[in-house]
Amino acid sequence: MSASLQLVLCNCPDNASAHRIAAELLHLRQAACVNLLPAITSMYHWQGQLETATETMLLIKAPPLLFEAICQTICRLHPYSVPEIIAIPVSQGFLPYLDWVNEECSPNE
Repeated sequence: MSASLQLVLCNCPDNASAHRIAAELLHLRQAACVNLLPAITSMYHWQGQLETATETMLLIKAPPLLFEAICQTICRLHPYSVPEIIAIPVSQGFLPYLDWVNEECSPNE
């Protein structure tokens, strides 16, 4: 496989912050595609309390080499002090799609 891909997950407290982060990642060519999944329910412990929140999940498709840049962009724009930013490597994928992701994230485009 000539191209690699990661799926970066990040939950946002609302659609507005999710749209702002997605747009910036795309503008900076740090992601080829970002899916926004609104109205997910998250349950977690935070500062000793069990929390339940409605959030918007970002599914960010990008080459693995851009993970640190993606983290920096998200942290700069995200309203949470500790945003969820995790990457899942994609072990297989349709090669034309993987190539497209890498082309879209090329700074020379």
